[in-house]
Amino acid sequence: MQHILSLVRRCVEDYHMIDEGDTVAVGVSGGKDSVLTLAALAKLRDFYPKQFELTALTIDSGVPGTDFTPIADLCRDMGVPYRIIDVPIYEIVFVHRQEKNPCSLCAKLRRGALSTELNRQGLGKIALGHHYDDAVETMLMSLFLEGRISCFQPVTYLDRSRVTQIRPLLYVQEREVRGAVRRLGLPVVKNPCPANGSTKREEMKELLLRLDKTYPQLKKKIFGAIQRYPLYGWSLEEEQR
Repeated sequence: MQHILSLVRRCVEDYHMIDEGDTVAVGVSGGKDSVLTLAALAKLRDFYPKQFELTALTIDSGVPGTDFTPIADLCRDMGVPYRIIDVPIYEIVFVHRQEKNPCSLCAKLRRGALSTELNRQGLGKIALGHHYDDAVETMLMSLFLEGRISCFQPVTYLDRSRVTQIRPLLYVQEREVRGAVRRLGLPVVKNPCPANGSTKREEMKELLLRLDKTYPQLKKKIFGAIQRYPLYGWSLEEEQR
């Protein structure tokens, strides 16, 4: 956990993600990335020089067979308040609309539900579980599928909802996430979504695996390019001014 914590702390400090007195909500889907984000921030809370509090939120989209009891137990053990918000996303996306490409609509509905809950609780900051590989894949998806060079930002302020999104796991690679979750015995809620494993992001993961055999450390070079280019919100020099 020390290695993960060092990466998370460096990312938080590089991009000034947490301020004194913040209450940071963690969006916990139940997957490995969000669960590790929660666990890492809970540890960071104990010694970070800027005091902050945590709360955890889960959007229950109504997918049959999903049980978030292990997440509730984890939050109780860490002393983190936890709330599950029921939103009929599965019914809307897969039953009524029968979307062939459901990920975009699902993500939009989730974001809206999270923003509504954050506003209801008077919270202005949420931590999301996007990691190093997510950033690389998102940049390539934007380039290949949309013809533009773009990626989500480490810190994003949403004007409409007045919510700031932070991504403290951005310096942690996916293989490190898997290893940490396994070593720490963190509970992971399996994703029974019908679209799981057949998305454009999965295609991009497979492409990067193939390319990495020919171009070693390709992901490292792409991630470095994102910071040096720099894409909007990624420049370390701007953050340090």
